[in-house]
Amino acid sequence: MTAIAPFLAWLALALFDATQTVVSMRAMGMQHDWWTLFLVIVASWGAWAAATPVALALLRRFPLPSRAALNWAVHVCACLAIGAAWTCWAATLEHSFNPFAYPKGPDPFLPLWKSKFIGNLVGDVILYGAITALSVTFATRKRLSQQRELLAQAQLAALRLQLEPHFIFNALNAVTGLIREKRDNEAIATIAALGDLLRRVTDRSERQLVPLESEIEFLRRYLEVQQVRFGARLHWQLDIPADIVDAKVPDLVLQPLVENAIKHGIAKRAKGGSLRVTAVRAGEVLTLTVANDGPALATELHDGVGLANTRQRLQALYGERQSLLLHDTAQGVQAVITLPYGEQSCCAP
Repeated sequence: MTAIAPFLAWLALALFDATQTVVSMRAMGMQHDWWTLFLVIVASWGAWAAATPVALALLRRFPLPSRAALNWAVHVCACLAIGAAWTCWAATLEHSFNPFAYPKGPDPFLPLWKSKFIGNLVGDVILYGAITALSVTFATRKRLSQQRELLAQAQLAALRLQLEPHFIFNALNAVTGLIREKRDNEAIATIAALGDLLRRVTDRSERQLVPLESEIEFLRRYLEVQQVRFGARLHWQLDIPADIVDAKVPDLVLQPLVENAIKHGIAKRAKGGSLRVTAVRAGEVLTLTVANDGPALATELHDGVGLANTRQRLQALYGERQSLLLHDTAQGVQAVITLPYGEQSCCAP
């Protein structure tokens, strides 16, 4: 909640109250100094606008609801004090400007303030309660947002640690084979690609979103290392339009899907298979697809750790504006992610 928001809220309430009072009194045929009355009513609400930061500070120091009697006592006293200040200010304005145009002038200040204070006690409680309710609501939303961010960060850390150990061992064995075959250049290229992968997954940055181009480059390195292992059994294609490479996507969101496609699809076939990663923008929606021509979808994949982490992370980052679906097709299996399209995002640290 920004600092100006409470002021604007009180100004809106003041204008509504002043307008309603003047219009209704004129409709009843009363004769008053209408402009003075309107301005006095608007100005009188300034006491609540000025007191709101104090109330919010007290709510942070003595939060409600609470089991502590002290917290309730503090806010009861604060409510009465703000009510007294408000009616004192209103009585001062009325006594000074006589907005109701009484021929004999307004009532003496003390009786006027007393009647206003007693008459507005219920209203004071309602207004202070409204401030409290809004403060609790915004504080709860802020905590939930922080918790979602922490959850997303934890899931990103889990994904980084989940890069399959067998993949690393297999890659190192493949490098050993290349060295034995004296294919030194290929061995060096594979080690460099594996180093880039490990550098990315051990990155301690808390960034949640990266450009799609960066995510695809990581996949390219991953698939190049896998190519050393599978050779001609693995065919892959990355089909990413140039006009959406700057779109922001969750870091490492595609790697678990590609890993599953290779492990549960292509690796199970003696002749191997093909894998294709595509990205398409339709309006404000970005669709990422990982497709392979392997065997039909295994039931256990729906509950795999990598997929579960990815689903929970997408939920934490985008709420209901995202989806991750796996389904069989005539050609094999597809994993489809839909996200809000954007080149910037408030979710990224």
